[in-house]
Amino acid sequence: MLRGRESSNIEDRRGMGGRGLAIGGGGLGTLVLILIVWLCGGDPRALLDQLGGGGESVQTQQQQQPQSPNQTNQRTDDERKFVASVLGSTEDVWRKVLPQQARMQYRDPKLVLFTDRVQSACGVAGSSTGPFYCPGDEKLYLDFGFFNELSREFKAPGDFAQAYVIAHEVGHHIQNMLGTMDKVQQAGNTNDLSVKLELQADCYAGVWAFYANQQGLVEAGDAQEAIRAASAVGDDSIQKKTQGYIVPDSFTHGSSQQRMQWFTRGFQAGDMRQCNTFGGR
Repeated sequence: MLRGRESSNIEDRRGMGGRGLAIGGGGLGTLVLILIVWLCGGDPRALLDQLGGGGESVQTQQQQQPQSPNQTNQRTDDERKFVASVLGSTEDVWRKVLPQQARMQYRDPKLVLFTDRVQSACGVAGSSTGPFYCPGDEKLYLDFGFFNELSREFKAPGDFAQAYVIAHEVGHHIQNMLGTMDKVQQAGNTNDLSVKLELQADCYAGVWAFYANQQGLVEAGDAQEAIRAASAVGDDSIQKKTQGYIVPDSFTHGSSQQRMQWFTRGFQAGDMRQCNTFGGR
């Protein structure tokens, strides 16, 4: 699926900001932390256990878990090719659709691949943040660990589920270009406005899927994968899974039903004008 033209707008930073960046390998940073823990009445041995497995170095732990370079390189190459194909498809679609439907030339964003943590114009973010778009540098940020979590924890596997995630972040880029993000920011960026912003990005992802389908890039069952992913990352689904109860007033991305509804609307219409989540329709 989606093995078309590969975008060159990929910035691969994987491995550049890995685990233990601030204190890895022991040294002065670790000694300072140990001293602080001791002065505060804590047990330095507990810290040592966390940092190195009872005083064992990170390097030693890694040596005990050897990985095949060929397997790692192949997986890395396949992952990069996949996201480059998805990004290439979004570029092809929006270079055509945005001038037609919004009278604006599309400006390609870059997709940054990272592991664990990354520096962006919006600050430092960890992999727990999930995929995100930074309007300050017009870049999408993605840690592949999120796809594993999407499949394993949220039961939303499949290539097109992953493609939906990328297309959603591209949707935020379009909002940035159109000035929608600025308007939301100026209005105070309340939870209600945040939900509408996210649902519109879902709808834009659906518009992309409409044209990707016309290009023959969407296979049977692909749309259902995307809809399952939209449902899985609904605020109510996440809250129920992580805390056992739902607090609608705290939603920032929309419910599962809303996210499925707006993606489907874009996918069926292929028209950005149907994505007016701020109009209350």
